[in-house]
Amino acid sequence: MSDIITTPKISLLAPVPPPATVAAAAAAAPTEKPLIETEKLSLYYGQAKALKEISIKIQEKLVTAFIGPSGCGKSTLLRCFNRMNDLIDGVRIEGAIRIAGHDINSREVDVIELRKRVGMVFQRSNPFPKSIFENIAYALRLQGIKSRSEMEGTVESSLRGAALWDEVKDRLHASALGLSGGQQQRLCIARAIAIRPEIILMDEPASALDPIATAKVEELILDLKKDFSIVIVTHNMQQAARISDYTAFFYIGELIEYDRTARIFTNPAQKQTEDYVTGRFG
Repeated sequence: MSDIITTPKISLLAPVPPPATVAAAAAAAPTEKPLIETEKLSLYYGQAKALKEISIKIQEKLVTAFIGPSGCGKSTLLRCFNRMNDLIDGVRIEGAIRIAGHDINSREVDVIELRKRVGMVFQRSNPFPKSIFENIAYALRLQGIKSRSEMEGTVESSLRGAALWDEVKDRLHASALGLSGGQQQRLCIARAIAIRPEIILMDEPASALDPIATAKVEELILDLKKDFSIVIVTHNMQQAARISDYTAFFYIGELIEYDRTARIFTNPAQKQTEDYVTGRFG
């Protein structure tokens, strides 16, 4: 896993012309290596096939949105990127998942180290029943940080990075459970970025929030992509259109179309994609 952790950042790919079909997309893919790549990835829950030969290339320091109806496999695919599906009995994977060219399902990969590099923000905020400060400091202690000054500096910079510092700086030692739902979700984002991952996975991070809190999270995501590569699952197509650079549309475990977000929402190549984004089904 040390090779994965120390692999240099990969340069951002230049835009590519929109494909006519998913097959054409694979054929016309740029030759530069993406940050995340799956190749004919299939996932089974027991005998049920939840993902069907998914091949996708995700570039760094962009926001990539996964959209599609409930049960289409988008959250399952997201959890593949930091091996969260390992925690589910009966899961079997075929095909490959590579991050910076390294097979993350290799036996040599340290899953704990992988999850340091690939952070996760869940649908519902899950702050620890500790103070605001300790929610972040706890994660830092797990990384071996013991210096109080270093810890305080990182807590502050993480809260600033999550656009939360000004709202909580005077009550850092109050319970995180006293924060509003939107603040709790931004605290969870601060906790995720404190250990400086390269990739942040977000599974419907704003679905339980009101419109004002949702707008703040979306603004935060747009700001974070300067430093992090973000993959977000969302049911909210307007949200995907607002914040993502690329969008992948899934249906019943299959990748139907993957392209620049503007193309997906204004001139999709597939009729099925058009029907979904225009509300004809889903």
